[in-house]
Amino acid sequence: MGVSLLSSPAFLVFFSFFTFCLLVDPVLGITRHYKFDVKLHNVTRLCHTRSIVSVNGQFPGPRIVAREGDQLLIKVVNHVPNNVSIHWHGIRQLRSGWADGPAYVTQCPIQTGQSYVYNFTIVGQRGTLFWHAHISWLRATLYGPIVILPKRGVPYPFAKPYMEVPIVFGEWFNADPEAVISQALQTGGGPNVSDAYTINGLPGPLYNCSSKDTFKLKVKPGKTYLLRLINAALNDELFFSIANHTLTVVDVDAIYVTPFETETLLITPGQTTNVILKTKPSYPNAIFFMTARPYVTGQGTFDNSTVAGILEYESPPNSLHSSKMFPLFKPILPALNDTSFATNFASKLRSLASAQYPANVPQKVDKHFFFTVGLGTSPCQHNQTCQGPNGTKFAASVNNISFTMPTTALLQAHFFGQSNGVYTPDFPSSPIIPFNYTGTPPNNTMVINGTRVVVLPFNTSVELVMQDTNILGAESHPLHLHGFNFFVVGQGFGNFDPNKDPAKFNLIDPIERNTVGVPSGGWVAIRFLADNPGVWFMHCHLEVHTSWGLKMAWIVLDGELPNQKLLPPPADLPKC
Repeated sequence: MGVSLLSSPAFLVFFSFFTFCLLVDPVLGITRHYKFDVKLHNVTRLCHTRSIVSVNGQFPGPRIVAREGDQLLIKVVNHVPNNVSIHWHGIRQLRSGWADGPAYVTQCPIQTGQSYVYNFTIVGQRGTLFWHAHISWLRATLYGPIVILPKRGVPYPFAKPYMEVPIVFGEWFNADPEAVISQALQTGGGPNVSDAYTINGLPGPLYNCSSKDTFKLKVKPGKTYLLRLINAALNDELFFSIANHTLTVVDVDAIYVTPFETETLLITPGQTTNVILKTKPSYPNAIFFMTARPYVTGQGTFDNSTVAGILEYESPPNSLHSSKMFPLFKPILPALNDTSFATNFASKLRSLASAQYPANVPQKVDKHFFFTVGLGTSPCQHNQTCQGPNGTKFAASVNNISFTMPTTALLQAHFFGQSNGVYTPDFPSSPIIPFNYTGTPPNNTMVINGTRVVVLPFNTSVELVMQDTNILGAESHPLHLHGFNFFVVGQGFGNFDPNKDPAKFNLIDPIERNTVGVPSGGWVAIRFLADNPGVWFMHCHLEVHTSWGLKMAWIVLDGELPNQKLLPPPADLPKC
């Protein structure tokens, strides 16, 4: 018999020291170390076994837990043939852009056999975010939750839940997602769609050969549960509901919101939503489905299926009933194309705008930008037959510029003053050729290719209007901005009117977030303060659109003070 470590004097000394470290400075937080071994391992879903890229042999990947103010040192070791990079989605990365993660934007990818330590501190954020691969389509299996707790001693602005549960939505492909996008880019057509949606990696009982792979949430009556919802799916916005239960939204994208109740919510790829679930006061003698299925606005093919998990109440003591005998209740989700639900849901989101959690909306604007976002075409290569519109290749763009990824990381080129041949600082602030964006599309749908960026002086206050277009069909686009949160000050349908629409902007308590859906056939206006020096990617979080070029980058220059300058690169920064 060995001596229990938990009762050994050495452990007690260590525990006392560890506790002292935790308590010594709650303002600065502590340093937390994680190690991510990126490896291949076999996973079976829907009776298909395939080798997937994963972290530490887990799918979804491991949960990162930290407090506001903590420093994170996450060593990522690449044991797979693919190049790898990891993005800490939604983390502000103040002056630590080297740790942001998008390949060829803030770093060269981590090559096979190499490693990199992502080093960043969580400043002024608390709630739910997530991490995912940021190269090609590897994030199909490389993702996991980031749980940021408030500083020690700081309560939630809502009643403390009995339990907290991450619920991560994903997409499962029976084929290798890398082969799926590679084939699509070669043929110019749309990629094959996923075979299932998943909750915490499990497709659930509505798919063939999947009933054993079902997420079950066991709850007790009369309790409150904080569900940390994350949409890590590649290409689909999702409706979500739990049958016969009401949810209270309290947080999105790690920002507290004015709480509101809803039976169904909409969550785009790249977004997170924290909801409070109050269970029924007594044992209900029933079981309940929680389901998610896509919100679809585009004209392309999509995975028209539904993932289901089970909400099951723990049996009371001495219960004679088996839950197998109970009725099963299923939620009713909105229609696949219910844009009015999407609009109404978005309109309910408001910042707390309290003394403790203010909404610091830029009231004056230094620079105005107007970006069209949408699809387009590229010419088919000579002697090739392409499967895009009218024999072309599908493309996507911002202001009709389809972003060409460089072969050197943009941040390195910027920091060392070596931009020649890597990027040009001439991204247009508005469309080069204006047209009736939501009316009849122009005859010429060809995009321009280029690696162009916007350069902003430090502390520039920015207003950006993003306008969907009708080229190849109107579609909702979830746009994600790295390095910043922004305020969603307005949205509407049709073409943005710069003379009338700004009068309706909400500059008091707009929602603050890092990913926003540009409405199908409409526009959204955001404001942010460029107070974070570095190179910051902005792209559609529908992965197929990013692959087609719906992406761009902002460069924010250093300020004059030492704490307004980008820190120098770490010694182990990967090389291209």
